[in-house]
Amino acid sequence: MKDWLQSIGSRMRIWMQGRYGMDELSRAVLWVAVALMLLTALTKYSIFNTVALLLMLWSIFRSYSKNIYKRREEREKYMGAIGSVKSWLSLQKRRWRDRKYYKYFRCKQCKAVMRVPKGKGVVRISCRRCHAEMTRKT
Repeated sequence: MKDWLQSIGSRMRIWMQGRYGMDELSRAVLWVAVALMLLTALTKYSIFNTVALLLMLWSIFRSYSKNIYKRREEREKYMGAIGSVKSWLSLQKRRWRDRKYYKYFRCKQCKAVMRVPKGKGVVRISCRRCHAEMTRKT
C-alpha cells in the first residue's frame, strides 16, 4: 500500500513539472468559493453556488496552468492589493496596542506614520522620510 501511494505521489510530481501550482491567490479564491457555498446552504440562492463553482474552476485552472508568467503577474497584482490592506490592519493593531503610551501622527508631505510618546506636551516632530517638521500636542 505504501509503495502504491509513493508511486502515485511521484507520478503526480512528474505531471506537475512545468505547471504553476497553488499560490496565495488560488488559496484565497478557494476560500471565497467555500464561503459562497456555505452562504448558498444558508440562503438557498443558487447564484452563489454557480459563482462558487466558477471560482473553484478558475483556481484549478490557475494551479494546472503552464503559463507561469501570466499566473505570476496575477499573483503580483493580488499581493499588491492585499499588501496595502494588511499593512493598514497592522498599523491599526499597533495603534490599539500602544494607545496608552504613544500617539500616532501622519506627515502632511509624505504621509509617513510617526509614533510619539504621550504626555510630553507640545513637541516638534521631524519626519524621518522627508525631514518635514511639525509641532503637535501629545
